[in-house]
Amino acid sequence: MSALESLRRLTPQQRNTVIASYLGWTLDAFDFFILVFVLKYIEEFHTDVPAVSVAIFLTLAMRALGALIFGLAADRYGRRITLMADVLLYSLFEFLTGFSTGLTMFLVLRALYGIAMGGEWGVGASLVMETVPEESRGIVSGILQAGYPSGYLIASIVFFLLFPVIGWRGMFFVGAVPALLVLYIRRNVEESPAFLKRQAEGRRPFLTVLRENIPLFIWAVFLMTAFNFFSHGTQDIYPTFLETQRNYSSYTVGAIAIVYNIGAICGGLFFGALSQRIGRKKAIVIAALIAVPVAPLWAYAPGPVLLAIGAFLMQFFVQGAWGIVPVHLNELSPDEVRGTFPGFAYQLGNLLASGNATLQAGLAARWDGDYAYALLIVAAVVALIVAALAGFGYEKKDIRFGTEEAEEPHGAMRI
Repeated sequence: MSALESLRRLTPQQRNTVIASYLGWTLDAFDFFILVFVLKYIEEFHTDVPAVSVAIFLTLAMRALGALIFGLAADRYGRRITLMADVLLYSLFEFLTGFSTGLTMFLVLRALYGIAMGGEWGVGASLVMETVPEESRGIVSGILQAGYPSGYLIASIVFFLLFPVIGWRGMFFVGAVPALLVLYIRRNVEESPAFLKRQAEGRRPFLTVLRENIPLFIWAVFLMTAFNFFSHGTQDIYPTFLETQRNYSSYTVGAIAIVYNIGAICGGLFFGALSQRIGRKKAIVIAALIAVPVAPLWAYAPGPVLLAIGAFLMQFFVQGAWGIVPVHLNELSPDEVRGTFPGFAYQLGNLLASGNATLQAGLAARWDGDYAYALLIVAAVVALIVAALAGFGYEKKDIRFGTEEAEEPHGAMRI
């Protein structure tokens, strides 16, 4: 069955769930990437880029706490209600950031935003994967993860069009718009069938289930650490590289960002669908390895046009690998803790990789402002690590949720 045919076979309720979860991650990413574009311009706190970049570190670090809090809530109270609460909270903290009176207040609000941001992905992904049929998971995973570059793309467009008019505070005020998504979820989305079935049967505590799956969980955290270095290492400091080292205007930076986020969306959809045919592991390995020879063009191309082409290709393969993550982690997760397990593993990886922006900014400063070299080194190394961890890891493609098969010990790999 083709990817498009599997999408056409979704029921209206299943489509609404996919749309809501995609928009939740899109708007969450939009709020996050606003900060990436305005790092250089937050000057009224009498600080510099490395100091302000600590806000990125705090946001990423606190996402692990959010994944645990909201994941446990999703496994206990349901995915739908938890998703609505999460969207409201990240929208609120984004809005309040625009009122920051100093660097300390700014950093505290970004940390609180990080908690709310950390809850969205795991809750939304479990809701979607438990709702759609097995044959649709690959392309739906690509759609869901495409929300991340979609949010980056929207932030790029808003920065391109509005930043010269509204400034950095206005950018954060615009970030309150996602709160309206709650109305759509409340009206159009139903609870996960797998969650309702599990509630009727009873469930064991998260720590009990986790102890039974320690090897899987440790591997998943290491994999997601590499994945987060892969994505944040190619995204978070890239606009600063374009502005600072290449001296491009906000319009040029915004235009290049629009181009590479289109590449990211296309890559996620392509490799997500491909994983339904060749398997999750193989698709991740292919995407990660091809990113390595693309990296020099992405970092060292001599002009904005070639840089845009390199950035398009880089994000096509980076987010192509990422497009498989939602389905891969949800298929590997024990049924009883699917609201918590994938998101917590993902965000613990984020925690371990949360110093990436500060690391790259520091390396660039040590190397006389050479952001290109810092970007290239991180991208090439972590691409190889992602390929190795995924290639020698676990896989349970198309496993049925809520069945005895789904409860098999996860130490046994299925190729």
